[in-house]
Amino acid sequence: MDVCLVIKQRLEELGLEQRDLAAAAEVTESYISQLLTRKKLPPEPGRTDIYGKIGKFLKLPGGKLAKLADHQRKEVLKRNLDDPPKPLFREVRELILRKCAPGKEKQVRVIFEKQPFGELERLITQKLLDVVKRVARDELESETWLHSVARLSGRSYEALRVSILEFMDADAFNVSVENCESFLDPLIESWDIDLATFGMEIVLNRRLIQNYAKKFEFVETELAQTEEESGLKEFLRHQSASGDATEEEIEFLKRLRFDGKRPTPLYYYRELQNLRDPLHFRALTAQTLRRKTRGQSQSEGSVAPMHKYLEADGIEKQLNGRKKAIQRWAGSRGNTTKKQRGKPGKVSPTRTKRLL
Repeated sequence: MDVCLVIKQRLEELGLEQRDLAAAAEVTESYISQLLTRKKLPPEPGRTDIYGKIGKFLKLPGGKLAKLADHQRKEVLKRNLDDPPKPLFREVRELILRKCAPGKEKQVRVIFEKQPFGELERLITQKLLDVVKRVARDELESETWLHSVARLSGRSYEALRVSILEFMDADAFNVSVENCESFLDPLIESWDIDLATFGMEIVLNRRLIQNYAKKFEFVETELAQTEEESGLKEFLRHQSASGDATEEEIEFLKRLRFDGKRPTPLYYYRELQNLRDPLHFRALTAQTLRRKTRGQSQSEGSVAPMHKYLEADGIEKQLNGRKKAIQRWAGSRGNTTKKQRGKPGKVSPTRTKRLL
């Protein structure tokens, strides 16, 4: 048993007509006729109030029609899964392109024509539909808002409610010209997209929607840290430790993130020394160096210290140099100790006077 059969039987039992049901549901009689003859799929229960109005008018148990509609929709959608997606109507594509920002329309149009109903076209269409559907769902109970949209689209109040029921079930694969004329055209002022990040900005009709500007991002971004670490603040206050740090180095320290830990000033001091130590970084090739330094006009002091070590001959040479320096330092220290042990201590005149 489906929704259509239950409604038909109940109308006969109560001696009611389709026009009576249409008036109670606040839709057109034509829509009720198409629904009962199965020319239209019952709307999604979670997106409409029609089942509550019909159930109350026909004195049916609460939620019965919604459950039947949900089951019927699932069966129909299962049968349609194997059907290949159909491209957008030419009128739908033209309307979407007409709403595009003037500076981006030609570029987007070229992509649409090269890839008919490709990923970009489906992405943009679906996002526009999602935004307008959310607005329509939020305003469905507002008769004032519905009357305003009806006037803009040149439809009656009842016809607009029918259009909303159909529009709520629309997606990028089955959106109709009527959906666009009734909602996308009057509610969307313009849209723009960044083709590098696929971030979209959608501007809605200011006369109908209070929060008319919407922005969507499709790339992963790091959450901005609102407060600077106290350890970093304290480290930067000590000029003896951080006074020679460059802007690039300080910016690097600020970008460090910690999960549940609070680093001390000593940590940032050691991190800065690690950043400057040439042993911690592999030297760039000569070609890469020329490419990076070409066109630079900043002074040597404005370049981060870690960049000063990029022309090293290699990690092996640096390690050997450090080992030799340590050996020389150790040998020099040992000789000094021996000399001090072999010679009697001398007392300076100043020291003698003090002792006296």
